[in-house]
Amino acid sequence: MISLQVFYEGNVQGVGFRWSVLHAAKGFDVTGWVRNLPDGRVELQVTGEEDEVRALLDCIARGELHSLIHKQTENKLEKPVAARGFEIRYD
Repeated sequence: MISLQVFYEGNVQGVGFRWSVLHAAKGFDVTGWVRNLPDGRVELQVTGEEDEVRALLDCIARGELHSLIHKQTENKLEKPVAARGFEIRYD
C-alpha cells in the first residue's frame, strides 16, 4: 500500500478537474479525495496498491486533463488517507 499527496498547478479550478479526477478514480481500486485550494491549486490524496495509485496518476497526467496541468508535485504520506471510497471535498 502507498499513500500520496499530489498538488496540481495550472488551469485546474473551475474547469471540472475535480469531477474528472473523481470519475477517473472510480476505475481504480483506490480511496481518497480531491479538493480545490485557496491558492488555485488542486490537492489529491490517495491510498491504494502502488500499481493502482500510479495507474490513476498516469490516467490524470495523460488523459483529457493533461493540458490543464502545468506542474504536479508528489509527496508520500505516512498514514493511509482517511476516506470512504473516493470523494470531492469542499473544506
